[in-house]
Amino acid sequence: MTAADAAGGVLTLPAHQRSIWAQLAFRVAIAASCIIITTAVVYLDRAGYRDVTDEPLSILDALYYATVSLSTTGYGDITPVTESARLINILIITPLRVIFLIVLVGTTIEILTRRGTDTIREQNWKRKVKNHTVVIGYGVKGRTAVKSLLDSEEDGRSIVVITGSPAAASEASEQGVVTVVGDARSTDVLEQAMIDKAKKVIVAVDEDDATVLITLAVRRLSPKARIIAAAREGFNSALIKSSGADTVIPTAESSGRLLALASTDPHAGEFMEDLLDPNEGLEVRQYPVTREEIGLAPADLRKSGKIALAVVRAGRLHRFDDDDIRVFQKGDEIIAIAPSKMGKKIKGAHGDAGDAGAR
Repeated sequence: MTAADAAGGVLTLPAHQRSIWAQLAFRVAIAASCIIITTAVVYLDRAGYRDVTDEPLSILDALYYATVSLSTTGYGDITPVTESARLINILIITPLRVIFLIVLVGTTIEILTRRGTDTIREQNWKRKVKNHTVVIGYGVKGRTAVKSLLDSEEDGRSIVVITGSPAAASEASEQGVVTVVGDARSTDVLEQAMIDKAKKVIVAVDEDDATVLITLAVRRLSPKARIIAAAREGFNSALIKSSGADTVIPTAESSGRLLALASTDPHAGEFMEDLLDPNEGLEVRQYPVTREEIGLAPADLRKSGKIALAVVRAGRLHRFDDDDIRVFQKGDEIIAIAPSKMGKKIKGAHGDAGDAGAR
């Protein structure tokens, strides 16, 4: 479902139902089934029908009668004359006629009203959406970011992907996220994604010059949003940050450091791979301190299976070796290594399968 002006990009919401072609095929199958059943019923009781030609009904005559009867055309050249044939028309063919007409009329009405329905859905989404996440670019980085967000149980309707590729937008839409097709450097395209209400913006395009321009445009429209941008080259990180990004990830350098770590310290590299893969056992997570954790020392988190790495207090990051953080306080946010949510699900699924096999 789409709504856009010529320059503002094309907004697409994830569909609640099957595509229009799938629905049309399903309804055609129902209509064909009605015709086939009616044809079979009439042909099996063909002795109870009279043709104006006084010839016995053939299978083609039965099919003809079924189509004109179900469509309520009713030429009258073939009629039921026996009581059994008339009773069958009342009890079987009339309900089939009603079903046939409901399918025919319902399909026509839906096709005629779909555009209006799409517009209403988009207006409702724009009115209600806030604190959502916008991912700009749907290449390898953007696709991975969206997958990680969905794996962390973020609602797909609160994630908006902006991409210039209709094919990439279609792929993202299949994941249940909202998409906008257009150039993210355009103010109109960003406004389609309701960028002014966004809480987080991830800029994951391939070229650093585009990243700078997009970051400038996003920061102008959404002064309070947290912008996380990928830098292809590390020396452009400062420029991207000065354009308004809160965090810049130098992808090439980060990959190089991980490669070097894996080659020199294999076990450390394996551990980092574990942290970066949501399907593995561990993940780095930031969360508000719970009531039970207030008053605990960072080292006490180990009893609950977590390892504290840092604490965010009053907007300031304190690392694990900072002596200012002795105990957790109300309002703190904890950054910790914890068991992966996805890893738990996969492990649980494997355990269930093993239990089922054992049984």
